[in-house]
Amino acid sequence: MREVHEAYRRAWLASDTEGVMRLFAPDAVLMPHHGLAPVVGAEAIRAFWFAPGPATVITRLDLELDELSVQDATGLVRGRSHVEWTVEKGSTLERWANAGTFLTVLRRGPDGAWRITHHMWDDPPNRRL
Repeated sequence: MREVHEAYRRAWLASDTEGVMRLFAPDAVLMPHHGLAPVVGAEAIRAFWFAPGPATVITRLDLELDELSVQDATGLVRGRSHVEWTVEKGSTLERWANAGTFLTVLRRGPDGAWRITHHMWDDPPNRRL
């Protein structure tokens, strides 16, 4: 499960859409911050995070794993994150940051690989750098 979170971090930093998506089960659910509606299924997750639009690049992603637990084929990871990103808006490059908490549920598949089934996070409003 630690490896999944490290792969998640590295994929975001590499702007590797497929690397991020490969870590999620096909029926995974995102439960975003600020009371946004749940995002259900791989295609909806792809549309939520990787929709066409201004170029957004993750420039920093720190994940601190505070708790890991496993029961049978289900795992739970609780932690804290710090993320920074840039957004290209015309000729302007905006820099943003946020830090908060997350909870990830993973399931071990028949192939032995852990995949994310549920991921939720909470943080204060984004701050511009």
